[in-house]
Amino acid sequence: MKRFPRVLLGACAVSALATAGFAQTSITVATVNNGDMIRMQGLMQDFNDKNPDIEVNWVTLEENALRQQVTTDIATGGGQYDVLTIGTYEVPIWGRQGWLEPLEGFSDDYDVEDILPAVREALSVDGTMYAAPFYGESAMIMYRTDLVEEAGVEMPDSPTWSQVMAAAEAMTDKDNEVYGICLRGKAGWGENMAFLGAMSNSYGARWFDMDWNPQFDSPEWEETVTDYLHMMQNYGPPGASSNGFNENLTLFQQGKCGMWIDATVAAGFVTGPDSTVADSVGFAQFPNKEGVDNHGNWLWAWSLAIPASSQKKEAAQTFIEWATSKGYTELVASEQGWRAAPPGTRTSLYENADYQADAPFAAMTLDSMNAVDTQKPSVQDIPYTGAQFVAIPEFQGIGTDVGQQMSAAVAGQKSAEEALADAQQLTDDAMIDAGYK
Repeated sequence: MKRFPRVLLGACAVSALATAGFAQTSITVATVNNGDMIRMQGLMQDFNDKNPDIEVNWVTLEENALRQQVTTDIATGGGQYDVLTIGTYEVPIWGRQGWLEPLEGFSDDYDVEDILPAVREALSVDGTMYAAPFYGESAMIMYRTDLVEEAGVEMPDSPTWSQVMAAAEAMTDKDNEVYGICLRGKAGWGENMAFLGAMSNSYGARWFDMDWNPQFDSPEWEETVTDYLHMMQNYGPPGASSNGFNENLTLFQQGKCGMWIDATVAAGFVTGPDSTVADSVGFAQFPNKEGVDNHGNWLWAWSLAIPASSQKKEAAQTFIEWATSKGYTELVASEQGWRAAPPGTRTSLYENADYQADAPFAAMTLDSMNAVDTQKPSVQDIPYTGAQFVAIPEFQGIGTDVGQQMSAAVAGQKSAEEALADAQQLTDDAMIDAGYK
């Protein structure tokens, strides 16, 4: 039986005050406990003022718990939520199954054409959008420029994994709680396997061959996992098997990571007011392995969608239009500066001189997103699409099962060979059960 983490932030309500003469519609939004989503909840007065007839209730969950709950609800038609926070993996699959409401009829001011083409395409089925992006991301290296200099190493704009590991070793100072590299270790298809999926692509690996045979017994996967464990166990923080995006963000902001390889969306936080190292952060491309012309760029957008089971679709779309609009971006900028604007969704943001001046990571983020090839993320022939995931319905379960093996290896409970052998067997069984073989 799969086990999922408990809710970090219980159901909470951020409600528009009822105004005399308005008949209120109450909607429930399920979202992830990432910084941008928490920020949105703090800016709800703007929505409330503009829509006094809509009350918004929030259910804010840790990433794995969110995925489990919304997947169960939408597959059963439970109708518990009116707006879902989901990603580029779920949208096309659920859209085709009729589980999501098409998003049509946005106002002219919303400007659908301004959404980055790669993101808009990833959230559409046959040209129809089924979710609107709140923020988009690829992956890159965030590193401490001061520690790199002190260690006497270089961090080029496009490093190899050998250069990354050398830098991690040189920057590690465990006596002072400074760790050369922080990476995701928490089990989950969208947690440690998002990183490992991208890393495996950069090592020339693939999840499946053209006959849907799992490839965890390949030399490329063995190299990927061996180097991953070497970095985590020698240069990473203690308890790394429990660290996901949020945990590593906190460690980096506290000055405990020499490097962090993760989602580009984190750049605004590690250079923001809550970061103790904001003035000494540099950025570089996701690494590649020597001899493999492939970086582990991923493409993800945390997006807002309406389940077909919702009875309040009009109010739900009103909320989605507000939260993903140019106006919301300008609201964030006016309250917290352009650096805090939700990245990776709109062309106009990257054409904005104020954003470019305030966000030193803007160009690297856009370049990383534009470099993603979701149709062929591996250098080898593959029967699937995706980037840091495999775009098949079964991947949610497979990725989580494999992630549990890798997390156990980080914790020292298994060797790389044992984790890969177990991943191979579990995935092969799942593919046979699903009728792929």
